[in-house]
Amino acid sequence: MTSLVLLSLLAAEPVTLKIGSIAPRESPWGQVLRVWTKAVKEKTHGEVQLEIYWNGTQGDEPAQVGKVKTGQLDGACVTAVGLGALVNDINALQMPGLFEDWASFDKAREVMRPGFEKALDEKGVTLVGWGDVGLDHLMAHGKPVRGPADVKGRTPWVWREDPILPAVFQAVGGVVTKQTSVPEALPELAAGNVDVFSISALAAEQLQLSPRLDQLNLMVVAPNIGGVVLSKDKLKALTGEQRAAVVETAKVACKALTERIRAEDAAALERLKKRMTVVDPTPEERAAWKKVFAAARAKLKAGSFTPAVVDAIEAAAR
Repeated sequence: MTSLVLLSLLAAEPVTLKIGSIAPRESPWGQVLRVWTKAVKEKTHGEVQLEIYWNGTQGDEPAQVGKVKTGQLDGACVTAVGLGALVNDINALQMPGLFEDWASFDKAREVMRPGFEKALDEKGVTLVGWGDVGLDHLMAHGKPVRGPADVKGRTPWVWREDPILPAVFQAVGGVVTKQTSVPEALPELAAGNVDVFSISALAAEQLQLSPRLDQLNLMVVAPNIGGVVLSKDKLKALTGEQRAAVVETAKVACKALTERIRAEDAAALERLKKRMTVVDPTPEERAAWKKVFAAARAKLKAGSFTPAVVDAIEAAAR
């Protein structure tokens, strides 16, 4: 009898999926992830629960996906930097100068999606949904950034694991970047150690950078994207019904997240326009940036990304 009671108690013990994220709990990303958490619990009748680790408490994104691979985490909600730590070529979707709006980007991502998802599967994770961070713009403190020459002698902030922006600023020339983790960006800005960012309006607000930035360039540099990955082994350990509930609710959450983040990023951009000095580059300045972006993509093609992947994304962008 005692053994039967113990077995019954063990069977009733919920399965907890530990998910990492650098997003704050109260951010738009955090709010949608909390809705997903509730949906999983309801769909599985409490048999499966999500435990979200917010604010990068499990480390920066490469550290988080590393923990997914070793089983310390069961999943992660990450940007392209996190996805790129698993499959580096995914970062190529964020190459500069290819996409000025979500519609053109969506077409290209759909072309590349099957190959990228297969590559992630081979790395031991399932991408349960794509997500977005926003459309990146150049923002600065002090002096405006109109053309590439305006970055010379400045100190742009770059996410340490980002392979793309270093190539952009190398193509500009005369630029020394400051590369740190995401949580270090605000202290570096507050200390005056950095003064230029390529970042989405929503991310600038959520990371509390925007109050210290006063210059906004309306040109879109690139889309900033991400997704939610879960350990294949952890998913396989669930029952069929549990697994279906987790994956299906994740897809719904990611779709809702995409719609919400795009709307919130657009709204954030309008807010920043009202309080920042706004620069709309001239055709000549845009042409200068176009040359820089093309040079950066060529450098990335030669060293960071698979040439065929770069070619495919550039072709899809035309």
